[in-house]
Amino acid sequence: MKLGTIVFPGSNCEQDVAYACEYLGIEHRYLWHNDRDLGGVDAVVLPGGFSYGDYLRCGAVARFSPIMDAVSAFAADGGRVLGICNGFQVLTEAHLLPGALIRNTGLKFICRELPLRVQASCAWLNEPAGRVLRMPVAHNEGNFVCDDETLAALQATDRIILRYCADDGGDLACAPNGARDCIAGICNEGRNVFGLMPHPERVIDPVCGGIDGQTIFRAVAGLTGTDAAAAAAAA
Repeated sequence: MKLGTIVFPGSNCEQDVAYACEYLGIEHRYLWHNDRDLGGVDAVVLPGGFSYGDYLRCGAVARFSPIMDAVSAFAADGGRVLGICNGFQVLTEAHLLPGALIRNTGLKFICRELPLRVQASCAWLNEPAGRVLRMPVAHNEGNFVCDDETLAALQATDRIILRYCADDGGDLACAPNGARDCIAGICNEGRNVFGLMPHPERVIDPVCGGIDGQTIFRAVAGLTGTDAAAAAAAA
């Protein structure tokens, strides 16, 4: 498994992804936004940050980076693509995922750990429905919006992968950022493209506050819990 992380001008979480890979024993390389190909990687991550300064709209300029043509072709062929926070915003702007991410309803930056309920599985997450994960969020535009038809399609095809929830896994009246249907992460029809606003790469090492983010990277790399523990010990 070789995972590549795209670096846009303004990305600031690519080193966290690299650390997550190193910790779990996954080969990693950086991909520059001006590259025209993906260098033979097996999976691609679009990391968090403020690509191109979030001018126009978050992700709107990054969507036109040369490498995004390769990402779109890779995804169309079934390649596994993950968008974290700003990366999720880029994926919606590139129409690799539906909907859009707009300003939080409180018009304030949210930076804290939140509980997330697993709703369904995809190439990047293979946990039982109902399991509650805890991951940090750090965003100003995490309010997922879409029209009624899109929401109905997401619900009908089990493409809502993560929802914000209460600590006990129960439903919330409203997501902390106002996201429609409390959506924290969705996938495409092929289930190989996954976007989420929380940051799994920040909860990899128990010394840094948790390990729930490991499940994302273990799933795509085909690591079991035992494999991940062995890789971490070797690192």
